[in-house]
Amino acid sequence: MPIRILITDDHSVVRKGIRTLLEDEDDMEIVGEAADGDEALALLSDAQPDVMLLDITMPRLSGIDVLKVVSQEYPTMHTLMFSMHNNPDYILKSVQYGAAGYLLKDTSQDEILRAVRTVIKGDLYFPPVASSIIIKHLRTASSVTSAEEAEATRSAGIWNRITSRESQILDCLINGMSSPEIARHFGVSANTVANQRASIMRKANVKNVVDLIRLALADRKR
Repeated sequence: MPIRILITDDHSVVRKGIRTLLEDEDDMEIVGEAADGDEALALLSDAQPDVMLLDITMPRLSGIDVLKVVSQEYPTMHTLMFSMHNNPDYILKSVQYGAAGYLLKDTSQDEILRAVRTVIKGDLYFPPVASSIIIKHLRTASSVTSAEEAEATRSAGIWNRITSRESQILDCLINGMSSPEIARHFGVSANTVANQRASIMRKANVKNVVDLIRLALADRKR
């Protein structure tokens, strides 16, 4: 069976151009055209497309708004967003709301055909520029999450995350005792104290004793 395609764009010239590109393909069938988001949603139940080429910037109901509805009500349909812009916000929202791909309007015929045939298989199609934006966003989000997790670890209270012996050693550090002094105080080796101090710092997620003491004192005041 041919791939059933619905074209949604508020410019008739664009719709005609896409139809011209696709309608001669033996494995594709144009089942409808829509001039705006409202018209597209009204056509979906009757047209039953496998793939919708969806313009992002349209009057009244935007392509993103249409995508939100489609992803909920037509989860098996594949949506290829179509835009004139490499707008990071458009690309990321397209991904967020379930688009199968993202194409620019100056995309070649071969790439449009490749994108349609890719998404109908259940795969995603994002060209290099869009993929780069998505990857940068994921990296940034990952960095922010890591920082938030580190802050959450610090704010959880170091005294609740260390053993009783480690608490005793931390008390000694706060009181200005050196590792050899702490070792003599507890009758253990300096290496044992060093290992326990390293364990405390790891649990506190700090890099040096000064930050450890500052954190421990702050936690005590809570």
